[in-house]
Amino acid sequence: MSIRRLVRGTIEWERLEAVFRQVARRYDRSEVRVAFLDADNWLSTPAVVDEKWFVKIVTGQNSLVHALFTGARNLGVFSSGTEGFFEHFSDPMEMAKHELEATRRMRDIGVNAPAPIEVFEVDGMGVLVMEYLPEFETFDDLPAEAVERHAPEVFEALSVMHDHGLAHGDLRGENVLVYRDEVYFIDATNVREDGLAEARSYDLACALAALEPLIGARASVAAATERYSSAELLAAREFLDFVNMRPDHDFDAVEVRAEIEKLAGSEGE
Repeated sequence: MSIRRLVRGTIEWERLEAVFRQVARRYDRSEVRVAFLDADNWLSTPAVVDEKWFVKIVTGQNSLVHALFTGARNLGVFSSGTEGFFEHFSDPMEMAKHELEATRRMRDIGVNAPAPIEVFEVDGMGVLVMEYLPEFETFDDLPAEAVERHAPEVFEALSVMHDHGLAHGDLRGENVLVYRDEVYFIDATNVREDGLAEARSYDLACALAALEPLIGARASVAAATERYSSAELLAAREFLDFVNMRPDHDFDAVEVRAEIEKLAGSEGE
């Protein structure tokens, strides 16, 4: 059993059956076909229903783990010289509702994301239903030339979110999808409104961290400069060491920092 699956926990079969009986009733199905996804996901149990709906089941254990992660992330942010800006959800329904609303807000401003459908509760669990995107690929699964081609789109979409007062808060390769040759975002987390400026710098650091192992530091920073200034990249630089400590990022922070500083130095000459 993987550490992610252990931390995420296992939902009893009777409770899972209750969830999918409710899905069938809500969408007028006599029965449904369910495929569970072995995704790298700490905070929910994901499944695909009838190749049409993407369903995430959030339990009390997921909510507890999110609280622990939030505390650890805020400590890490504090070590980067600023106050923590991540917020915890009070219960599984709040977690599911936030993702639904975050996805709606992204789509409202023109950022690609799966269509949000609804949230409902079953036996104390939050159930999120969204559009299922068949045959997508995550950035982690793409060949390097495809990643480099789509990298400017990542920073363009990120800057649109930031210009509209949004932050993703959990940007990594597996949360960036390519579907029908377009970039989509999933799994935004909860960020305090008074911490948005720092969260945007953190988002930028995470994007660079996700791209560097795939296309290198120089190409990653070059793609970022199409939408972000050297001052914004220097602000993101302060979060690189913290991002590098996270288990879901493994990149050369020294090389990324060097490319940012080289860019800032060339503009200052």
